Amino acid sequence: MLQNRVLLFFLMSSFVLASSCDSNRVFDDYKPVSNKWHKDSVVSFKINPPDSINAYNLFVNLRNTNAYKYNNLFLIVEMVFPHGKTIKDTLEYRMAEPSGKLLGTGYTDVKENKLWYKEQVVFKEAGTYTVNIQHAMREQGKVNGVIELEGVTDVGFRIENISN
Repeated sequence: MLQNRVLLFFLMSSFVLASSCDSNRVFDDYKPVSNKWHKDSVVSFKINPPDSINAYNLFVNLRNTNAYKYNNLFLIVEMVFPHGKTIKDTLEYRMAEPSGKLLGTGYTDVKENKLWYKEQVVFKEAGTYTVNIQHAMREQGKVNGVIELEGVTDVGFRIENISN
């Protein structure tokens, strides 16, 4: 009986600590990408913002391994508003130092990158927003895109409260 209470206390304390460490998080979700991220594969997130008054910062999150062989990353990010309006951006992110060392956090061969998407966004329309993300990588000097992008394991989307 005492062991069960101790275990329950430990689990509840762990949950509180884990959730309180990230007080800026409003939405944070990842979707796994198969062994290779196909150029036609779109990763989608359905978002129901908490309000239509406050501004939020938006991020694309990415987990990649040492198999990622490029210094940069091109993404096409599309936001579809509840009433049908669509905003589509082509974005470039630096993924490695000139030496080839991958950027991001993590001590293993998996690196996590938090990439800025948009700042101070107010979700003025009530309803569900959809964010679609796909890669748009090209090899230098080639017209056709990279068909299967190796080294990306997960694609995520994050909404944060703006820190004061």
